[in-house]
Amino acid sequence: MNVGLIGVGTVGGGTYKVLTENFQEIFHKTGIEIKVTLVADKNVALAKQLVGTSIPVVSDALELIDSKEVDIVVELIGGTGIAKDLVKQALLNGKHVVTANKALIALHGKELFAAAENNNVQLAYEAAVAGGIPIIKALREGLAANKIEWVAGIINGTTNYILTEMKENNLSFDVALKQAQELGFAEADPTFDIEGVDAAHKITIMASIAFGIPINFDGVFVEGISNLNQKDITYAEELGYRIKLLAIAKSEQDSVEIRVHPTLIPEKRLVANVSGPMNAVLVKGNMVGPTLYYGAGAGAEPTASAVVADIIDIARQSKISTKSLIPSLGFMPNQIKNKKLLAIEEVWSEFYLRLTMENKSGLLAKITNIFANHKISIDALVHKEVQEDNQDPDIFLVSSKVQEHQINKVIKEIEALPENKDKIIKLRIEELK
Repeated sequence: MNVGLIGVGTVGGGTYKVLTENFQEIFHKTGIEIKVTLVADKNVALAKQLVGTSIPVVSDALELIDSKEVDIVVELIGGTGIAKDLVKQALLNGKHVVTANKALIALHGKELFAAAENNNVQLAYEAAVAGGIPIIKALREGLAANKIEWVAGIINGTTNYILTEMKENNLSFDVALKQAQELGFAEADPTFDIEGVDAAHKITIMASIAFGIPINFDGVFVEGISNLNQKDITYAEELGYRIKLLAIAKSEQDSVEIRVHPTLIPEKRLVANVSGPMNAVLVKGNMVGPTLYYGAGAGAEPTASAVVADIIDIARQSKISTKSLIPSLGFMPNQIKNKKLLAIEEVWSEFYLRLTMENKSGLLAKITNIFANHKISIDALVHKEVQEDNQDPDIFLVSSKVQEHQINKVIKEIEALPENKDKIIKLRIEELK
């Protein structure tokens, strides 16, 4: 089978390397010779340096899509503009497509999967979520016998690296971000990463596969880490937690919650100890219980590994039929059904709150009375000792499990107290049991 690569940047270059260096290994596993026959990249000269003179390189990707020398189109340019047009046209041309483009699947998956179905070809996207970790296959195939109860993951390496540095080296957010950029873990414009959008794209896809719901990026609650204070990481640790940017999807009866936000996780959980730019995803099935998937969530070769795995699947399947035996989202298309998407105010959680209050007698009684009036328990409370340079020490606490709209009422009342000096910091807690 002949492969056409659109984009030979980091992942494209890695894909070419895997296909060429592991050619014999792949042949032994498929019985099919899989080779790159055409490359499209705007920087033709640079692409030729990578693939050599034996493979034609064109600057116009449409030329690759229309070529009879290409059976599988691999889209690795990213974004949702020209990439969407190219992928859709390739599918309409009757070519299989492999992509690592999470934004494309999260925002336009429904339309593109329908195009693949109507043209009897496959649209594969394992590399779109968690890089080299085969989480799509695990959800869609390995755990197919289970009713998935929830999925929770650290699925953005940039933010995990930043949070690791803030914890282990006591760095501020800004310093840790700059360090991540210098090391190549963060883009020059890191907005999608640090504000949680990248993770939201990925959890959108996983939620659809896990629960058999339509892909709906607009239904995801997203909160990033740019406003996270280093002292909250320290206080969380005093309480026995680690803070991670967690992507969470849960299903109960006819409702689903999908959210991304900084989260306190008990330090005894394996996922709480995932450090640096690594990724990890926890999936709980009703029969198998919790299962953990860990590995490199980005990078040339780990992501390329997932891209080539999809190419191999298509090659194997082509011996039987052009159409995959496995539905794109794990459920038969006519069984993909809407469920109520909970607003964040409806979600149940325990909460970490940090208060900055004037240190006056009777203050703790006022705070605990407000909680009692709302029938919310305080599971832990720490009032830091008065220091010479800080006569108004922090108070931080952990609430019992309540809906978010209930804790918001408590926060509003505490902030109205005359002793209050600043906005209360609120972070959610997940036990991941």
